[in-house]
Amino acid sequence: MTSRKRTRVLVVDDSIFVREVIRRGISTDPQIEVIAVAGDPFEARDLILECHPDVITCDVEMPRMNGIEFVRRLLPQYRVPIIMVSSVSAAVFDAMSAGAVDFVVKPDIRSAEGIEPFIRELIGKIRTAAIAKVEPQTTASVQSGLKDANHGGKDKIIAIGASTGGTEAIFNILQQLPPSTPGIAIVQHIPPVFSRMFAERINNQTALRTKEAQNGDYLETGTVLIAPGDRHMRVKRVGDRFKVETFEGDRRNGHCPSVDILFESVAKEAGSRGIGIILTGMGYDGAQGLLAMRRKGGRTIGQDSSTSVVYGMPKVAFELGAVEKQAPLALISHVLVSILKDE
Repeated sequence: MTSRKRTRVLVVDDSIFVREVIRRGISTDPQIEVIAVAGDPFEARDLILECHPDVITCDVEMPRMNGIEFVRRLLPQYRVPIIMVSSVSAAVFDAMSAGAVDFVVKPDIRSAEGIEPFIRELIGKIRTAAIAKVEPQTTASVQSGLKDANHGGKDKIIAIGASTGGTEAIFNILQQLPPSTPGIAIVQHIPPVFSRMFAERINNQTALRTKEAQNGDYLETGTVLIAPGDRHMRVKRVGDRFKVETFEGDRRNGHCPSVDILFESVAKEAGSRGIGIILTGMGYDGAQGLLAMRRKGGRTIGQDSSTSVVYGMPKVAFELGAVEKQAPLALISHVLVSILKDE
């Protein structure tokens, strides 16, 4: 019996110490092989041609060329999944927009306590990246008519769940929606602090008022609430309105926040007033919750295989019968607006 092919990884970082920490750490996984390390993108470019890596880990801040520019220049020529290794900075979203598949937060390398969870997380993301679809940066366009759409659905609420590749998928959808859209609650698997940065990016670049959710916030027309990266979020009905509750809790399906917790609460509290959307991501978080929403009369949408960075969560939901309508990413906003018009 032959063993599964190991994932070949190229590590790019200008710090010799960080390169060695990553190389040694991820090499402890028997399914990962570090084939080379590089100190900058120019050295990395030559190694890509020579070694043909399956996955690249790349620092964001480097001399001569930063990681974001490296991603922009690389992907049109070589479709290699890239995981950004970043300090706490909104720059990671520029890298994701350029085509990186995921990111991890660089720890305090002086602390062994910080390095161990960092390596565990990075190993998990390398495994996921190895099966991810990679696309170079494309300019997303706002589809004509949506911003001026005078749709119905005034009493509806929308819940969205996503993981790997989800930040760009969510942004793609939200930038096409008008301010008359019903309130939206989102769970994206993302580290703490970055959830706030992600909300600020959406708020600044779309027509929707967006913020990181706080306990007691209400879902209002034209607003988006994003779960904090270390707290679950659920919806509670108060009269004819809906508010969110954020709370600490154990991981569900390996995640906090969990998409299932949000979707299940929408099924319970909103019933037929809920619309659920499940997007790209590894695993199965959200599939059971979306099924609960559909069984309670809610409308449900799933991202298709061809446009998902990782067709995991939406695949499981589709196979369970939780997805009423499946669509490519570019059309999900249209499907959503058509559902709202029908209501």
